[in-house]
Amino acid sequence: MTGVVAVVDDDPRVLESLANLLESAGYSVRLFASPGALLAACDLAHIDCLISDIRMPIMDGLALEQVIHHAVPELPVILITARDMPSEAIINRPGIRGCFHKPFDAQQLLAAVASAVTDR
Repeated sequence: MTGVVAVVDDDPRVLESLANLLESAGYSVRLFASPGALLAACDLAHIDCLISDIRMPIMDGLALEQVIHHAVPELPVILITARDMPSEAIINRPGIRGCFHKPFDAQQLLAAVASAVTDR
């Protein structure tokens, strides 16, 4: 599997874990500790899928998804959360390709990423 997956999470352990998982599946991975760091990188066109935590300081993953959707509507976004799952209305927004509760099943997440990258 090839493709570039960006991961945004304010927890360095989650970033490391997702990097290991995605790299073991053959993806090129870009890690960001905050939505601002991702947006400052200005390379959204070179990303095939975005995985973002929902709860983060300053800008949460839902606000990031909205910014991404306006900038690059075709970029698929997968949300992850350790808290309550968002409403069906949020999960069904265009561009959101899945929402996973931490700890999530690695194979299900990889399947969602593979589908998102293939469709991109």
